[in-house]
Amino acid sequence: MMIIVGLGNPKREYIGTRHNIGFMAIDELARKHQIDVIESKHKALIGRGYIGGQKVILAKPVTFMNLSGESVRSLVDYYKIDEKSELIVLYDDISLEPGRIRLRKKGSAGGHNGIKNIIAHLGHDSFLRIKIGVGEKPKDYDLADYVLGHFGKEEKPVMEDALKRAADAVDVILSDGIEKAMNQYN
Repeated sequence: MMIIVGLGNPKREYIGTRHNIGFMAIDELARKHQIDVIESKHKALIGRGYIGGQKVILAKPVTFMNLSGESVRSLVDYYKIDEKSELIVLYDDISLEPGRIRLRKKGSAGGHNGIKNIIAHLGHDSFLRIKIGVGEKPKDYDLADYVLGHFGKEEKPVMEDALKRAADAVDVILSDGIEKAMNQYN
């Protein structure tokens, strides 16, 4: 079994913001694989299904970004998975240009509070992740305002393509492993 978690904030006002790209990636996976993400469990909205014949749980934590680790810890404990190989986290990255994706097997939080909280709850930084670039904040712009802001008209098609590639990367991880996916998408 694989648990795939997209990070974001749960309220309506955050729909479509840069910080919610992880939720959008889960929505894309759910659409692509016809999985309903509607059940409320483990401080998340979850959906159960299969991707490439493998059982998956898609999850969108409803704890708000900075407490995402609470939901992830609950999911990992309940389903008794090996979080180092059976957990994938998708989230926004301001150090990547908009639309670029980067896969990693481990790493620091890089200033991302959601990832920082997951690392604190798991006790390590060794879990699979797909970072989706949302671009650097403009000079003299508040970081929170930037990541909680919506994509511009010109960014939307780029981000839609990034979401499709992120979903495809998950498929490759599940079918062929993280190494092949990293070679293909990084």
